[in-house]
Amino acid sequence: MKTTEYHSLDTLNATAIKELQPIGEKILAGKRINFNEGVLLFEKGSLPFLGALANYVREQKHGDKTYFNRNFHIEPTNICVFSCKFCAYSRLYAHREEGWELSMEQMLDIVKSYDGKPVTEVHIVGGVHPKMDLAFFTTLLKAIKAHRPDLHIKAFTPVELDYMFRKAKVSVEEGMQIAHEAGLDSLPGGGAEIFHPEIRTQICADKVDAEGWLHIHKTAHQLGMHTNATMLYGHIEQYWHRIDHMERLRQLQNETGGFNTFIPLKFRNKDNDMSNVPESTIVEDLKMYALARLYLDNFAHIKAYWPMLGRKNAQLTLQFGVNDIDGTIDDSTKIYSMAGSEEQNPSMSTADLVTLIKQVNRQPVERDTLYNEIRDYSNLSYDAIVANPLLN
Repeated sequence: MKTTEYHSLDTLNATAIKELQPIGEKILAGKRINFNEGVLLFEKGSLPFLGALANYVREQKHGDKTYFNRNFHIEPTNICVFSCKFCAYSRLYAHREEGWELSMEQMLDIVKSYDGKPVTEVHIVGGVHPKMDLAFFTTLLKAIKAHRPDLHIKAFTPVELDYMFRKAKVSVEEGMQIAHEAGLDSLPGGGAEIFHPEIRTQICADKVDAEGWLHIHKTAHQLGMHTNATMLYGHIEQYWHRIDHMERLRQLQNETGGFNTFIPLKFRNKDNDMSNVPESTIVEDLKMYALARLYLDNFAHIKAYWPMLGRKNAQLTLQFGVNDIDGTIDDSTKIYSMAGSEEQNPSMSTADLVTLIKQVNRQPVERDTLYNEIRDYSNLSYDAIVANPLLN
């Protein structure tokens, strides 16, 4: 970090400088910060200070490289047996006429609509439907793999998997083995919300708890699968709840090394049972991304979902520790718009996504799900990308 960058300490008062400067020096020396230091950074760290540190760590790990992938989403249903207070997306099974559910044929038709297109991943998540059980989804996984063996299937949160396994009367270990052998390649990070029971019991009491979530991811790692991790922030939790959440993830990553990336997810208060809770400001959002980069020192990647933040705000995160901006998405997914997303039609072409990254002087690199680099777009113009069907 340049000396001028570190002078963001000057924006703090003398007491804060005395407390935070040793932590900053610890980070610059590549040493791990502890729980109390993480909380203190949240409470007293200014945005310039945290941003300078996070950007330093980001550039030490990745330089200017900013990753994205070409993916599409399938949402089997928004009908769900659980009632999370923050959710504007799902509909209870008792009111299923208000929701949707896709047949296996409809989901396969979505996969087939991408035949000949250079997507590398399908992301499958949705509500927990009592009729969409383990047998149903293993059949779907096998059918997708039979049609397109090279397509990486990232699917099912521990919330979905826990319900499937319990209904099938199999252990987590047995259930994960069955799903993996059927074609499940990796897990997304959803369903983590906030791990601490003090908060979890208030916002999503009836679904899998923190221990269950972590156990499913650990089991996936032991099978050689990689997974992602998330945290829903900016609602009724305190800063220390966030650090507690990241500490649990950091400990599991120490043990298995199986997490690919961490994705902070901004709470949205539209059309849910927590509409009275104000949303976090962009300053708080950027602090969250910076702290994620500083605390999760054993996570290679920090990702921002551009549909949830909006394109301009997602660009800002690239200066606050983020080195991944997700993918083209490329569908009419409902989960973002129903949750109050900044992007009501979350789809960008490859050329658009590359331009978004270049506009903030970062290096756009296409990756696959496991962060193997596919193509560097640094020297390709917008028109060159658009003109090549294999690139767009």
